[in-house]
Amino acid sequence: MVAKRTENITSFIVMDVLEKAHELEREGVNVVHLEVGEPDFDTPPCVKAAACKALDDGHTHYTHSLGLRELRETICHYYREHYGVAISADQIIVTSGTSPAMLLLFAALLDPGDQVIISDPHYACYPNFIRFVEGEPVCIPVFEEDGFQFRPDAIRQKITARTQAIFINSPSNPTGNLLSAERMQEIAAMRPWIVSDEIYHGLVYEGQEHSILEYTDTAFVLNGFSKLYAMTGLRLGYLIAPKPFVRPIQKLHQNFFISANSMIQRAGIAALTQAGADVARMKAVYNDRRKFMLARLKAMGFGITVEPTGAFYVFANARHLSNNSYELAFDILAKAHVGVTPGIDFGQNGEGYLRFSYANSMENIGEGMDRLEAYLKRK
Repeated sequence: MVAKRTENITSFIVMDVLEKAHELEREGVNVVHLEVGEPDFDTPPCVKAAACKALDDGHTHYTHSLGLRELRETICHYYREHYGVAISADQIIVTSGTSPAMLLLFAALLDPGDQVIISDPHYACYPNFIRFVEGEPVCIPVFEEDGFQFRPDAIRQKITARTQAIFINSPSNPTGNLLSAERMQEIAAMRPWIVSDEIYHGLVYEGQEHSILEYTDTAFVLNGFSKLYAMTGLRLGYLIAPKPFVRPIQKLHQNFFISANSMIQRAGIAALTQAGADVARMKAVYNDRRKFMLARLKAMGFGITVEPTGAFYVFANARHLSNNSYELAFDILAKAHVGVTPGIDFGQNGEGYLRFSYANSMENIGEGMDRLEAYLKRK
């Protein structure tokens, strides 16, 4: 028998869309991919060079289970320069991507029945991480007209004796919106632990992102290199944890993962210290794509009350077309050959929405918008 905790995990619907798109492509169909949140840019040359040099230099063995000291100190410097916060290298656990960091965090934080407050919509995998360690996600609806921001009063109403953490994600997947500094400060003052997913930091085109560490030290920060530095396949992330949790999380990491990839940790140092010009170039291109996609989707009648200003997503209201986003997304794929993600992947309050990713070339985005427009005219 398959374990219940595995059977109860829901599928990651965006991957179902992608895999169906791949089936069509094997049949010779040209598909425009606007479903996947993966940078289409090549990894910066300095990062690739550092990885190759590390390999040539023989850095192919285990590192300290917390990660290379030099990388952890470089992360400390990055947070001091960008957010004005002081953290210790001994608070950082370097992992093979941000997902393992999330699993380790919740394994260390939650006992069976403990609750974590999350927004609805939210990144599709959050509830599964929480449930896998026998925690309970508590969803709070957030709304288009409010820029999908948490309302602090709604959080307070859901806090119970079992609440261990409030989970925030700004800029957000799937919405691309930011939490305001005022709301972050108000949430930070609440007594449960705060977990802040900061993986899309740096990809902000209007306004300013803030780290939760600017407002409280009773917080965990998840971050990594996949999105900002186009390093998805290199699998490098990290967790910044309050000091009492570092040793427990380190023990979990030692047992389950040992250490992150040695040569890629050295590539991470190069990303943080040398890739600034590459990031600026990618960010400018993303912003052009964002503006183009927003204009096209609005012209087609999709609802976008508050324009997203971060990450590389547009979460568009498609309720005028269907209240079944799953069926709608697969119909668009089948008939228009455009991959989009159904809003139901991100929670019940995401139903009726579609997520569009602009992590694709302007040429492909333009083609995708043309196909979508033609699809709507036929519908």
